[in-house]
Amino acid sequence: MANLLFLSYSGVLCFLQEVLANHIAGVPIPSSKNAPAHERALAAAKVNARALNMAAYGFFISAPMNHVLIGGLHKMFAGRTSGRDKLLQLLVSNLFIAPAQASVYLASMAVIGGARSVDAIKATVLKGFLPMLKILWVSSPTATLFAQNFLPAELWVPFFNVVSLAIGTFFSVKVKKMQLAAARKRKPESRDD
Repeated sequence: MANLLFLSYSGVLCFLQEVLANHIAGVPIPSSKNAPAHERALAAAKVNARALNMAAYGFFISAPMNHVLIGGLHKMFAGRTSGRDKLLQLLVSNLFIAPAQASVYLASMAVIGGARSVDAIKATVLKGFLPMLKILWVSSPTATLFAQNFLPAELWVPFFNVVSLAIGTFFSVKVKKMQLAAARKRKPESRDD
């Protein structure tokens, strides 16, 4: 039952990440005036198919992966509270967990975004890997130090899910704003043709 709760929690957070990013970036969600009321309500709330895909990503990919990675990290360092051990835990997190999380997130976002070939998925991962890793290398030690000092072990996975929500929303807003700007640049060009 607890595992289902964590899966659901992660799915909801990923769904919220996409909806928040749509709102913050000002992404228009198309809906006709003749559409059923529920479709117009979803469009007004900035809920689209991508938000539902993000919920599935959170439930089926992100939560199990984070449970294994963060849970394994905690088990590896259980009872080890010296400064040296905390530093080693940060290094393990930054050198192994953060790259794994970044790769899986970027590959999943590529698939959700429409990439269907291995080459397209690889290109997305390679393009976003270092920028995302830089953010993770700053946020992960901060979050880990906070968790080490203030949270019981059983709250680490939900805490890191909330941190992921903030970071994921940041990246989604950034990407959406770039896509909207590119679409606006293309629009005037298409009128001239």
